[in-house]
Amino acid sequence: MALLGAAAVVGAPLDDLRTATRKIDDIKNDRLNAGSTVDLNLRELNAWVRGQVPAGVRDATLRIDVPGVATGTAMVDLAKVSRSQGFEPGWLLEKLLEGEHPVKVTARIRSAKGSATVDVQRVEISGLEMDGKTLEMLIQYVVLPIYPNAAVGRPFELGHNIERLDVQPAAVRVVIGTNR
Repeated sequence: MALLGAAAVVGAPLDDLRTATRKIDDIKNDRLNAGSTVDLNLRELNAWVRGQVPAGVRDATLRIDVPGVATGTAMVDLAKVSRSQGFEPGWLLEKLLEGEHPVKVTARIRSAKGSATVDVQRVEISGLEMDGKTLEMLIQYVVLPIYPNAAVGRPFELGHNIERLDVQPAAVRVVIGTNR
């Protein structure tokens, strides 16, 4: 009986990943009718996110406690992440970034009319809060070299006729636009 319970627990994340992947593939392949919605619950989102993280990231978890505000946590070796994405940090940056650290990022996500904006509100690395100029430098010298297309603090197109994302504690609802 305990073995059956353990198998059910292990299977749950795989089922969540399959479900999330199917839903995201339907969106990416424009298989959804105008006016439809897709809900991705937090279990599904977390299973999908864990499958997307680069080398150097583990235990990634997404949480939404307040509508429109998401918090992600993970153990991150920023030097490994940089190298896995083809960016070779210089000696000084390598020494500052190496080693695994707990990272927590909180961001406000706003969307409407086919675009979204992600405003980073808070970043903590090993419990040390990054803000102001330090946060700007982290984004400029770490995030953007690794992810040059990242749109931080500015609107970006959602694509695939997505009208908006409703970010709620229970799920993220993807609303497909009515204009095709």
